[in-house]
Parts: sequence; structure tokens; C-alpha cells
Amino acid sequence: MQFNLFEQLAAGGAGIWVIGALSVLAIAVALERLHRFRPAAVVPPTLVDEVVPLWQGSRFDELEQALVQHDSVLARTLRFLVAHRARWPAEVLAVRAGEVASRALRGQQQRAYPLAVVATIAPIVGLLGTVVGMIEAFHVIAFTGGVGDASLLAGGISKALINTAAGLAVALPSLAMHHFFRHRLVVSGLALEEQLERVLDACVRPGGAR
Repeated sequence: MQFNLFEQLAAGGAGIWVIGALSVLAIAVALERLHRFRPAAVVPPTLVDEVVPLWQGSRFDELEQALVQHDSVLARTLRFLVAHRARWPAEVLAVRAGEVASRALRGQQQRAYPLAVVATIAPIVGLLGTVVGMIEAFHVIAFTGGVGDASLLAGGISKALINTAAGLAVALPSLAMHHFFRHRLVVSGLALEEQLERVLDACVRPGGAR
């Protein structure tokens, strides 16, 4: 007998529909994060090279226009630095800029949090579907008197286990993508810190332009 995955999924019950909805959520979140949480969307590689000469030349109008054109965490942090450059001492300004960058990065990571939720819930839903399926299988045997008919039990077990398989099939990629984005957050955070230090050393701290 040929194994038909779609028929097995269709027979899996309500748990399969819940797992299917979770898979759609995971795919949507992963695609959005792959597009919006690209390294260039956090720390554009050439932005600081544009900013430093403009700042050192006190061309702040051009500098602000250049930063507005870049929609990135680094650009938003640098706009904060430019806007408050005369308000606080250099070290206070550096701390405040770090806080702005940190909040922006946490916001980026928070948008990937649904992947962790899916990775946690999907296998539990699958397990629940398996337990319900096993209960139904034994219920059928109990009321049909088919204790010696292994096909009744095997069919019910097959339908039950498809829930566990579906839950794990959704949870594992979701967990992998969640850790992928956590790693990207760490790498982007280090790059962001390095680029901010370049600007602070060249333009804000004693010896740099102000």
C-alpha cells in the first residue's frame, strides 16, 4: 500500500490544523526577518565613511540628509548623536547612544520571538494530537470487540503519530531559524558597536570634531 502524506495529514484531526497555522506563522516571520534583519539593514558597511568627513567638516545639514536616506539601526543611532551633540558631555552622549542602539537591536530580536513560540508549542500540540488519537484508537477497539484485529489499532496509531511528526517537522526549522537570528543579532551588535566607536573617537570625544 502506497503511503500518502496528504491523506495522513488530513486524517490527523484538529491538531494538524493548529500545527499548519503555526507553520504559516513561522514561515511569515522567518521571511520578514530575512528581509528586514539583513546586516545592511542594521549596519550599512559604508555609512560611517560618509558620516565622519561630513561631521568633521561641520556640514551637519548634509550629514542629516545622508542619515535620513539610510533606514538602519546605525543611521538612527547616528541621527541621535547629531541631534544631541551639544547637549551632553562626550561620555554621556556615548552612553545614551549605546542605549538607543541597544533598544533598537532588542526590538529587532523581539520580532523573531514568534519563532521560539512556534518551536515550543508545535511539538506539544503534536503530542496532544497523538494522545487523543491513541485514546480514539483504543476506544474503537473497545467498542468493536476487535482485540485480535491489529489493523484497527495500527490505523489509529498511524493517524495519531502523524501529529507528532508534523509538530516536530514545524518545530525543528523554527528553532533553527530562531537561533540563526540570535546569532545574527550578536554579530550585528558587535559590528554596530565597532562603527559607533569609530564615529565617537573621530567626531565626539576630545580631539575629534564636535
